Amino acid sequence: MRLPRRLTIVLAALASAFIPVACAKSSASSASTTMAAVVAVNDPQLPRVRAAIEAAEAGQYDASQYADLVRHPLYGWIEYAYLRRNIDTLSNSQAQGFLSRYSGQPVAEAFREVWLPATARREDWTAYLAAWNPQPSNKLDKNTALRCGELNARLQQGRADAQWVADAQAIWRSTGKQLPSDCEKPMQALAERDGGLTPEMRWERIDLAADAWQPSVIRIAAAGLPAEEQALANDYAAFFDTPHERALAWPKTERSRRMASQALAMLGKQSPDDAEAQLPKYADALGFTEQDRGRVLYQIALWTVASYGPASARRLNAVPASAYDERLHEWRVREALARSDWRAAQAAIQKMGDKQRGDSRWQYFLARLHERSGSRASAEPLYREAARKPEFHGFLAADRIGAPYALCPRVVDDNAAAKTAVASDAAIVRALGLFRIDRVGWATREWDEALSRFNDDQRRVAVEVAQSYGWFDRAVFSLGKSPDELRLYELRFPLHHDETIKREAAKNRLDPAWIAAEIRAESVFYPRARSGANAMGLMQVLPETGADVSRDLGLPWGGADSLYDSDTNIVLGSAYLRQLLDKYGGQPYQAIAGYNAGPTALARWQSQRPGMDPDFWIETISYKETRDYVARVLAFSVIYDWRLNGDALALDDRMRGRLDGPRKRFACPVQAPPPSEAARRKPSQQTSPQRASSQP
Repeated sequence: MRLPRRLTIVLAALASAFIPVACAKSSASSASTTMAAVVAVNDPQLPRVRAAIEAAEAGQYDASQYADLVRHPLYGWIEYAYLRRNIDTLSNSQAQGFLSRYSGQPVAEAFREVWLPATARREDWTAYLAAWNPQPSNKLDKNTALRCGELNARLQQGRADAQWVADAQAIWRSTGKQLPSDCEKPMQALAERDGGLTPEMRWERIDLAADAWQPSVIRIAAAGLPAEEQALANDYAAFFDTPHERALAWPKTERSRRMASQALAMLGKQSPDDAEAQLPKYADALGFTEQDRGRVLYQIALWTVASYGPASARRLNAVPASAYDERLHEWRVREALARSDWRAAQAAIQKMGDKQRGDSRWQYFLARLHERSGSRASAEPLYREAARKPEFHGFLAADRIGAPYALCPRVVDDNAAAKTAVASDAAIVRALGLFRIDRVGWATREWDEALSRFNDDQRRVAVEVAQSYGWFDRAVFSLGKSPDELRLYELRFPLHHDETIKREAAKNRLDPAWIAAEIRAESVFYPRARSGANAMGLMQVLPETGADVSRDLGLPWGGADSLYDSDTNIVLGSAYLRQLLDKYGGQPYQAIAGYNAGPTALARWQSQRPGMDPDFWIETISYKETRDYVARVLAFSVIYDWRLNGDALALDDRMRGRLDGPRKRFACPVQAPPPSEAARRKPSQQTSPQRASSQP
């Protein structure tokens, strides 16, 4: 790893001496006295901290064996692991003691979130209320289950006063979706209280449930209505399950029209053909307004065009203009592009609002369509404007007019004192220690608490410190509050394992900037990233893929956990990219799509639009995730080329796999806008390289 020069002095100082930090607040007990904690760049106690946490989680913790860690900054998390394991047998005094010792620290709030449900399970409402402490920093007030637990605690203690009623009503009115089971008792008590849930409030929630397509919630909310109203509400719910002709006799009210149109809109998502067939009958009988019809026609069109069905154009044209939003405007363009109907695509862009049409994506495509129609003069100013933006379509626009790529890197002065101060912050110390022992969720809690107190300069410095520890994704998730922060390219596009990347790129005849871009998009250089689909490591390789590629390369397969080894992951991931590139005719943009969405979806897109220009083909990918992913990786490749070489291969050549084309320089246009990032996802939320969402 090559560290930025401005960090070497600070890290040398940190490596030569421990940094004292305050770990916990004072209390009467010796175990909770104020601790002077120490953490160095290579804290020799971290392996024991890891072992202590693992022992606590396994029920094998013996505090006497880890007495040397009592003053360690992470000792609170060791205690947390032990107490969480024994949460249902924990005494109130132990719990309150812990909350008191670590008051104000993220570990206390993490504990509170498991302790409150435990007290509810044992129906110890006094303990629940003693631990209840909603603050802006701990987000308890945003946890509906815990809020309902607090309502139940007050209820059981005879404290269901007017404020209790108001608080319960606020939860009732907050959503049209199913409430957690913790809310059943307080909502029942609210319903039994005179004036607690009026018919108006029940209908209010029924309306919310209809908007959320939740017929079960409609039935729940209807339970306390007068008999005739309850029957009507239940009939509304039944219509969501299966449209029925009883609806033809519903009262011709705004609510009946809304219920029918929402239900038909839900059907439009599930079966556009059925919804289209059913719509006229109910629209005529109930007197649908344009808004009611548009609600249904929108979903019919969206879920038809998402698969480029043969009725796409007709159904898009049937949606009233008042029902169009940015999402459907985009799909109208894509549908026309997919048919190579350039005139219709141009008209669809022109129908967008000014703000949407001013996005570099649509500036670029409008210019492309002008150019295709022979009007280069109309295309030029649009290309010039789009090329001012350092993002995928801005880079493409620059290629069309031979302009340099727009990039305005922000260079900041080194401030060793600021780095030392930030690195010494107690929460940052704990965050970095937890990250180093792979407790990323806990580390993120500590990190967020620190950044909530930091100003913009301190936040940037914290990112620099985190990256010196190998925690690279903090730049993605912590920078971007101001346009200037988005210009911190060295932080936002880190380089790590670059020698391995270059070696495997040469071995596989790949552009090293592409490999770096894939790592940035998949894991932000976190070697232990793991997705819900079990994709693992820097390049998010599935174990079965890793095993297959290892066999193809004649390498021993070390099992799934070997994918957490950075070198192994880059070797296998790069070889897999080479396989995809060979399989898909040497076209990187298709290989990138296949890496994300898998071979089945890619084969469908290839067969639907063979021979289409890469920029149009990418835009017409039907999965939003993959569409954005391809553009993101290609744009990241340009920026990593700049980081590696100071200039870059033209994006138009890069998309087509031409690595021997002319290089392009970068320049900072006056007042160039900052880049946008299509998706900011935590490694744990990444979709596997071989699978992607089908969301349109």
